[in-house]
This record gives sequence, C-alpha cells and structure tokens, in this order.
Amino acid sequence: MDQNHRWWQHGVIYQIYPRSYQDSDGDGVGDLLGITRRLDYLQWLGVDAIWISPIFPSPMADFGYDVSDYCGIHPMFGTLDDFDRLLAEAHARGMRVLLDLVPNHTSSEHPWFLESRAGRESPRRDWYIWSDPAPGGGRPNNWLSYFGGPAWTWDEASGQYYLHSFLPEQPDLNWRNPEVQRAMLDSLRFWLDRGVDGFRVDVIWLMIKDAELRDNPPNPEYREGQAPINSLLQTYTADQPEVFDIIRMMRGVLDEYDERVMIGEIYLPTQRLMAYYGQTGELVHLPFNFQLILLPWQAESIKPAVDAYEAALPSFGWPNWVLGNHDQPRIASRAGEAQARVAAMLLLTLRGTPTVYYGDELGMPNVDIPPEQFQDPQGINIGISRDPSRTPMQWDAGPGAGFTTGQPWLPLAPDYSARNVAAQRDDPRSLLTLHRRLLALRRTEPALTHGSYVPLDAGGDVLAYVREAGGRRLLVALNLGAQPQRVPWAGGQRGQVLLSTHLDREGEAVSEALELRPDEGAVVALK
Repeated sequence: MDQNHRWWQHGVIYQIYPRSYQDSDGDGVGDLLGITRRLDYLQWLGVDAIWISPIFPSPMADFGYDVSDYCGIHPMFGTLDDFDRLLAEAHARGMRVLLDLVPNHTSSEHPWFLESRAGRESPRRDWYIWSDPAPGGGRPNNWLSYFGGPAWTWDEASGQYYLHSFLPEQPDLNWRNPEVQRAMLDSLRFWLDRGVDGFRVDVIWLMIKDAELRDNPPNPEYREGQAPINSLLQTYTADQPEVFDIIRMMRGVLDEYDERVMIGEIYLPTQRLMAYYGQTGELVHLPFNFQLILLPWQAESIKPAVDAYEAALPSFGWPNWVLGNHDQPRIASRAGEAQARVAAMLLLTLRGTPTVYYGDELGMPNVDIPPEQFQDPQGINIGISRDPSRTPMQWDAGPGAGFTTGQPWLPLAPDYSARNVAAQRDDPRSLLTLHRRLLALRRTEPALTHGSYVPLDAGGDVLAYVREAGGRRLLVALNLGAQPQRVPWAGGQRGQVLLSTHLDREGEAVSEALELRPDEGAVVALK
C-alpha cells in the first residue's frame, strides 16, 4: 500500500445497524456478541472497517439516537466487556471499529437533562437550549422538528420551552456552553482510550443554532408531500458559522491519538460540504457525500455531480461516497436489482473512501411494512418510515434468516430464503461474489485505492472514467441503461477486462471500444 495514504483513505467502511445484524440471545434484536460472531464473514468479504450505529444506553425513543449515557453500552446490545471483545477481535483481523457519536442532543432521560429540567437555577440549566415564550405568548420561534411538529416543547414547571431538533425525547445540547464542550470531548476520549478507531458524527452540521433564535424563512421550493421540515429554509438552525469551532475541538481530541478518523453526517450541497474539510484539512476527515443516494439513478444526473464534486474538492480533501444507509431507501429498490450490480461497481471504483451498507452486498430490498407495524418514530409521526431499509440481515434460509432464533424486531424480506449469504457465498455469479471481487480488486490495484480520476464523455446512459496510478490505467465503464452501449476510446488502445458486473468476461481482450450489455459495468486494464 502507498505509505502516503492513511488506512481510512485506502479502506472500505461497512455500516452495521446493530439491531438488525445478528442476534446472539434469541430476543429478536441484534447485539455485540452477534457482530463478533460475524467478523469472519466481514474479513472474508474484505472490508477494512465497521461503523456501528449507536449502542449506548438509551430509552430507545429513536433506537439509540437518544443517548442517556455516552460512556456505556445498552444492555440490549451487551456490556462494555462485550464491546472490548468485539474491538479486540476486529483488530486481530486487521479491521477498524468506528462508533456513531450523537452530540447534537441527548435523551430526555439523560442525567444532564434531568438536572437541567429541575429548575431555572439548576447548575446544568444552560447545558440545553431553553427559552421564554414569544412576547405575544407561544413558542419562541417557528423552528420545526425533523420528525414533525414544532421544535419546542413547553415545560410547565419552569415556564420555559426547550429545543429539540428531533423528538421531544431528544433535547438539543447547548454547545455554546464550555462545560458541555468539556463533557462531550471527555466522552470521545473515553472511547478513544479503549481503542476505538474513530467516529461517525450524527447531524454534525446542526450542532449550533442561531444565538438570537430568529425565525427560519419559508422555502419557496417546498412542495406538498415533502417532509414538513422542508417547508422552511434552515437558515438559523443548520450550518452556522460557529459549528466549525466545535468541530475543530472534536478533531483536536482525535488528533491526540494515532490514525483516528472523524466522519461527519452532513446533508448539504457540494459547495457547502467542502467547508467541513476546513482551511487546511483540520476539520472533518470525511464529510459524508450522499449524492449517490439522493440523485436520480441516471448517467445524465450522476456524471455532472461526480465531476462537480471532484472539481470542488480542495487539494487536501479526500473524497468519499455512500450508496445507502439506515435513513434512506436501499439501492436495490431505488435502482432495481440489475442496476444494484452496476451501483456496486460505481461505489467501489470511484476515487475516495466508499461506505457499504449492510445487506446491500446481497441486494436486500426495502421491505414493505404497513403503517400499523412501523417502529420508526419518523414513520409514525410523518408517515416517512425508515424501517424498510433497516430489516434483519439475511444469513441463510432457515427460520429467522439466521439472524435470530426468536421473533425478529422487524419483518424479514419475503425473499430471504433465496437471497441470503449462504445462497450467494459460493455462487460465482452472485451479487455477494461481485462485491467480494470488487473489494479484492481495490486491494490489488493502487489505481483504485488512491489513483487519479479522469472522466470520459461516453454519452448515452454510460458513466466512464479512468483511474491511474504508477502508469497503470484502468477504464471503468458503467451502463446505467437497459440497452447495449459501445464505449470507444482514443488512440487505438487495447485492453483486457479485469472484472464485469456479469462476472463472465475476465481476461477478455478488447480493442478500440468496449461493448457493454444492458445493465453491465466493466473494469478494463488499458495497455
């Protein structure tokens, strides 16, 4: 490997939603011992790091994103000893472990909030954002919650409102308070001292709000059917200038340790996203780039977005790509089963660090869950549920899909008996095999791990680009359409197919042009 790049630049990150990955005790909910049990699979697959969604103590109003103790493990997931074992076992296999940090808000049952809520004179009153009613009565301003309704809840005992960007059970911390800063930074050190390799930081761009609590302006582009939060521009509740001071503090803590990484969840346009790298790369190592999740699955949409992102990156900014996560519909449902193969090749051959969402390596689809069975508070409150993309991992065709011996917390996909790890592991044409082959190719080809990126204008439904390192040039051509496509290149060059999404063309010689079948992508070594 190139010694000039860090592990998180070479590596592939794999997101685990712990409730849904592997249950070890039959209660229908995944846990840490379950993840440890599956580390051999992850090593076989070829991932370099696992990111685990929140496992801290929590009342589970938002399934762990309402933290009641930043320095512990929820009993549902196990114990600190279980976590230490998982960390040691992962490290023994050469894999890193990232935790999901939730610094914008705590649970309303966190001792800090209970003390803050005890009265206006509480020493921790200013640890959260409290406000008197508006001059004419009612809420302090028009801010809305991402989960529906106002972002303010009335506290009868103290005669003030408190702010919550999400559920009322998730009050926002006041990051302008130095005591909050110290307490939260200490929680980072707690996990870093145990050996955690970094953090994915939840809603990092929301951590500071306007000090004057000014109203957000209406969004002129809001359309009926969108989430209510989109009816307002988040002018005073997101992406505030002071947030960079907080991120700089957090990054400073990580820099006290060797080879740790900070990834930021940031839903912002490309140009604003770049600001989160900092002036010299001193802020977020990887501001999550969600374009492949949010854009229509069309070459004419994706190509200019990729090129614009590459052009916008500062010289010190390392790119990254995300195809799915626990908040968004799965790629197999967004793009279709055939295009899920092309999407995998795109994700794992673009320049930068890719994140793979658990189950996407199998082509797991969204699972149709009726509203009366929603678990997700967002789905219950505004009808846009994230449950369909959080269903249990499909390990085998047995009862419980090999995930649990009990009743799974969310319904299994109807096709789990055919779409599972056991069925795909030894199938040379399976999507799982394709993922493993792509991951292996990344490891052996410096052009894919850290090489340059040069876009090609292939036209039609084709995305094409060349990755190059040390004189080795790889053409990546991806047909995002249902018709055959011809991809020419200049200079009369010849090439050899290294990998096709159809897994049937390895070693094929090509000259002057590459013929792509419908829904096919290929990596070609140019000579």
